Parts: sequence; C-alpha cells; structure tokens
Amino acid sequence: MSGPVADFAQQVARMPSPEIQAPETEDCTMLPDPNQGEKPSDPPMERGILQSGRWERDWSGRGRLAVPAVGASGRLVPPLGEPAVLLNREPSGTLRSGLQEYGANDEWVQGVGEEGGVSSMRILLANDDGFFAPGLAALEKELRRIGEVLVCAPATEQSGVGHSITYLTPLTCKKVFDQEVFRGWAVDGSPADCVKLGISELSGGNVDVVISGINGGLNAGINVLYSGTVAASIEGAFFRLPSFAVSLEYDPHADFEAAATMAVRLIQQLLAATGGKPELFNINIPTEATRRFRSGSTPEVHCVPMGVERYGDRYLKRQDPKGRDYYWSTNDPPPPPTPHETDVAALSKGHITVTPLQFDLTKSPLLESMAGWDLRP
Repeated sequence: MSGPVADFAQQVARMPSPEIQAPETEDCTMLPDPNQGEKPSDPPMERGILQSGRWERDWSGRGRLAVPAVGASGRLVPPLGEPAVLLNREPSGTLRSGLQEYGANDEWVQGVGEEGGVSSMRILLANDDGFFAPGLAALEKELRRIGEVLVCAPATEQSGVGHSITYLTPLTCKKVFDQEVFRGWAVDGSPADCVKLGISELSGGNVDVVISGINGGLNAGINVLYSGTVAASIEGAFFRLPSFAVSLEYDPHADFEAAATMAVRLIQQLLAATGGKPELFNINIPTEATRRFRSGSTPEVHCVPMGVERYGDRYLKRQDPKGRDYYWSTNDPPPPPTPHETDVAALSKGHITVTPLQFDLTKSPLLESMAGWDLRP
C-alpha cells in the first residue's frame, strides 16, 4: 500500500526511542537536498546552529521550503511546538498542505513530498452525537496536527441508530464554518450516511483515513452493534480505508481534550503497526484513564475482544397521565463475568481498550462444515 497513510506508518515505525526534547538552540546538521540527487544516508551537506528549528532554502526555484535539521546528538531537533522531518526516509508523496505531528513521547514527523513539500493524511471525521458535539470538536483539533480534516457529521444527534442509512428521502447537507475557516458538512442523516456521502461526494474521493468520535459514552460489548459511532467507522472500512471509532465514558465533566490526545496517539501507533492497511479498530477510554493521564501517569491499554454477553435488557414500566403504558430501558443487569478479559471487563478496571473489528459476519467454520450437509428445498 502506498500514499500518505503508508508513508506516515513507515515514518512512525522508524522513530528512535524516546529521549528528552532537544534544546531551543543546538549544533545541527542539515539534511541532504533530495533535488540534488543525494540520499538521506549520504554525508551531511552543511552544518550550523539551529535557531528557529528549520533551515529555509530555495530548492530549484520551487519556493522557500523547510529543510529540517538534526542535532549534534543525532536526535531530531524540533523547535518548540513545530514539527520536523524524520531521518532515513526517501522523499515521496504528493505536495499537500499541513504538518504531521506524532504526539506520543514528544516525537515529531512530517512527510516530505516529491517537491520537498508536506504529504498530509486526509482524514474524514464523523460521529453520532452531532456536528457540534464537544467530543468531535476536541478530536478535530487534535487530528489537525497530523493531517487535513474534513468533518462530515450528522446535523442532529443520532445516538443508537446503528448502521441505518437514508434511501427513501434525499439527504441534505450544509457547509459549516468557524469564522472564515471551512470545517466540513452537517448532514441531515445517519452516521453511516455521513461517511458514505463524505467519501463518495463531499470529499471528491480524497480520503485516507476515517475516524468517528469522540462519542460521549462507551461503545463496548454488544453495544458495538447498536452504535452509530462504530457504524460510521465500519462504513469507512467498507471503502477499504483504515477506520477508527473512539468513545469516552460518559461523565458530566468528561475530559474530551485528554481523551483526544490519547486517542490520536493510539491511532498513529495503530497505523504504524498495521502499515496503513485498511483495518478497523474500536477504541474505548474510561474516565479513570483521563484522570491518570492528567495526573502524569500512563493509563494501560488492553487489546481485547468485544464482550458478547447480554446485559441491560430490563425496562422500567410506567404510565403516562392518560393511563398508557410506556417503558424506559436501563443498564441492568450488568454483564456477567467471563473467563477471559473483554472490553467491558477491562474498562471496568480503568483500562483503555482497543478491539479490532470486521464487518464480515459470516461464520466461516460453520460454513465450511455446511458443504457436506446436502440441503434441499
């Protein structure tokens, strides 16, 4: 697989082990100019003192483009709050806008385009809580550090609609701006509608990754099957794109900013580990994990299967003022314990969970045995 996602995955996979950040000024070595035929492994061309974090240089009349530098220690030397390029990487990709940040362990990368520019991931962001939900805003802000983000989300809340789509009525959508900055589209449809329309029409087909969230409430266990958040990511997987669903445990004071930071770090690591292949992941973050993160400790991440035990199937029966019965669903009874760890069990202990999913519902072992059943109408 080639393109921004695969390039980005290769960059992250080659990153050095974490060390302290480089100082604001340090002896540095310039990278070779790819337009002069040198390879990253060739001897350095120039030396100097890093001041702003980037050496500006005119490459073959293509404009003032950043030539990142490496400190005397051999470490990457980013300026404060600004990305630098990862070493040992062939120039590749297409010139686009935006810098890619790898937030984990204070490491930074950016993709180098064919003309010395930046190859940025194109991210389609959706959810089921609605375009103006705080979880989406927090995740959008964090994702803009690693690529171009197009939001395509429901105009109104669509929680619990599962993978429903709209086909009996037309879909309407409206452009949304933050002052003069275009954010994306508010769609009068389901989460799956948003991703399907976003990829097929609104983005011009220029999408590398689909991300859904951050949902205000966990989507674990059998709730995965009801979730509009997960359905949006599954729709992305239909298009054979790397896709992620992100959910945060409900809390009146939910820390979406902390959850967004952790989620993007996880997404970057998963892209690197899979080589940018079109895999589908469900990420759940408990409130306890955001508290640990804020306190400076590192929450545990457990890669676990989804729980399939039935729970929350009781209802409260009441009557309205006209004597008609109505029912409120509850979360009781809780899921029973299992002999192996599931997402539900790990979340109850305060751990972040990552679960790989697939949309092929075929039970393959049984299908193979059915070949000898000789069924007849």
